[in-house]
Amino acid sequence: MSNSQVQIFDTTLRDGEQVPGCKLNTEQKLVIAHQLDELGVDIIEAGFPVSSPGDFKSVEEIAKVVKHATVCGLSRSVKNDIKVAAEALQKAKNPRIHTGIGTSDSHIKYKFKSSQEKILEWAAEAVKYAKSFVEDVEFYAEDAGRTDNEYLARVCEAAIKAGATVLNIPDTTGYCLPHEYGEKIKYLKENVKGIDKAILSCHCHNDLGLATANSIEGVINGARQIECTINGIGERAGNTALEEVVMILKQHPYLKLDTNIKTEMLYGISQLVSDSMGIYTQPNKAIVGANAFAHSSGIHQDGVIKKRETYEIINPKDVGVTESAIVLTARSGRAALAYRAKKIGYDLTKLQLDEVYANFLAYADRKKEIEDNDIHEIIETSKVYKEIESHS
Repeated sequence: MSNSQVQIFDTTLRDGEQVPGCKLNTEQKLVIAHQLDELGVDIIEAGFPVSSPGDFKSVEEIAKVVKHATVCGLSRSVKNDIKVAAEALQKAKNPRIHTGIGTSDSHIKYKFKSSQEKILEWAAEAVKYAKSFVEDVEFYAEDAGRTDNEYLARVCEAAIKAGATVLNIPDTTGYCLPHEYGEKIKYLKENVKGIDKAILSCHCHNDLGLATANSIEGVINGARQIECTINGIGERAGNTALEEVVMILKQHPYLKLDTNIKTEMLYGISQLVSDSMGIYTQPNKAIVGANAFAHSSGIHQDGVIKKRETYEIINPKDVGVTESAIVLTARSGRAALAYRAKKIGYDLTKLQLDEVYANFLAYADRKKEIEDNDIHEIIETSKVYKEIESHS
């Protein structure tokens, strides 16, 4: 893998599905997995096989049909978990077992009632056992964001020595600030013996709204895999949003980092996941929200009509959106009204526009948004209507 290549590890079907009330059946998962494979993700985390017969079946079926991506199954550092994951992945062209354990003082003391040394042994044993089934083993150090860096480095070294090919450094609680997470990745890159034998991976949660920023800081500081979900769905406040990190890397070429994602498919797969899971995507969601390329302020509309790049840093077509939306409201100016009127057949002169615009404002004050049918009515009830040549 090129050092400038960032692998995209999609966990929509595992971590993303942990959202309450958003359970997918096997058929739905297969449809999404196919689209993720076409999208160009490098790894699809298909599920947690030991958690239920249904999840086992889903991972097994996805493993059979995915043509390009690595198919990954999650497990705890428990032998039966690992064994069951391996069984579910038997038909995968490129299988990966994702196993790990909590490494923060909180997890060690309260969750496992154990010690740092015992956790080290446990981690190494889990990786070694997973390695007996598959060549590609990813180790996660749960709550790495709140784990002491020196101890985290020792855990990573033990995992690499046992055969781990990927080291997942999760900010499980979304607590880290971007510079803190970046420094953690940098510390591991510089202090873990044998780090050249493994890929560092970012798995960031969005509890404080920092998941995307933390993931980007991670790759800037040496990580070469980002774990993310479509629309940023996931446990609690969600995960790093795939569409966000991909477009950040694409729009900032000076970072000299790239992905294999076919970005023109992003909007379509966003809609697919939203519809399949029944999760409403907030209108102001970056990249794929309904308002991501919509303009209602007159100043912004005028700028976009004259030159799109004035207020849009991304071409809508690059993410699968047909065009920018000029939304007519009471805040819209003459330029926006003339633009929308022309689209439905009215070519207004400046004087005609002045008259129609006054009528438009009266309508807009009574209605939140002006649609095409309203524009017809606004123009047809204007004093200058007979002078206007209509081609509609």
